[in-house]
Amino acid sequence: MSTAAPGKTETETRDLSLPPADHHRNVQGGVARAGVFGISDGLLTNISLTLGVAGAAPGAGIVRLAGLAGLVAGAFSMATGEYVSMSAQSELIRRELAVEREALRSNPELEKRELAEVYERRGVPREMAEAVAEAVMKDPEVALEVHSREELGVDPARTGSPLAAAASSFLCFAVGAVIPLIPWFFAAGWTAVAVSIILGALATIVVGGAVGYFTDRSMLRSALRQFLIAAVAAAVTFGVGRAVGVSTGR
Repeated sequence: MSTAAPGKTETETRDLSLPPADHHRNVQGGVARAGVFGISDGLLTNISLTLGVAGAAPGAGIVRLAGLAGLVAGAFSMATGEYVSMSAQSELIRRELAVEREALRSNPELEKRELAEVYERRGVPREMAEAVAEAVMKDPEVALEVHSREELGVDPARTGSPLAAAASSFLCFAVGAVIPLIPWFFAAGWTAVAVSIILGALATIVVGGAVGYFTDRSMLRSALRQFLIAAVAAAVTFGVGRAVGVSTGR
């Protein structure tokens, strides 16, 4: 007996009941993570650096120089660190995949039993677990993918791109770092300080809210957390700058 809804074929009904083939974001690759950390770190670093230097009351040119130096140095540092980290991660994953591929080739029966045991521990009846493991092992590539997911917790098709992660980190750090620096290209003194604080505060709230949205957390809580962290860091560095002070001309 067909269970199709009125006006729809059984195939159409079945298709609507199934989720898209790829309905999750790629959180393993590292590009999104690098972008989020990049813009967050860029904001925090240059808000603190800009206000710390401005607290010493130098000329606007000194603040611009410090901010631009922090932007360039920080962006390259973030990109380099991300590239090295992602490269090491990708190499480790590829090594473990090679080990798993060789194990599947040399001892398929043992690997089949291991997979069946994994399913049994998750509550699948023994006979069904063995049948699923048997079906999976028929295709070497499917077997590698399933074993990698179950035993290593990785997707062989999503090992991440070090270059993409590094580029994302570099660009996002630069974007975040330039925001509190913008007023120092057009103003000086307390006017530039005030505008820098306002721009930095708004940007940290937006970034924090975006992080909350993409991680399915409270946007308000995430935004407030981001704002408070930036506010504390900026206040401390500004205070240090005021306490130390310098004597320079504009």
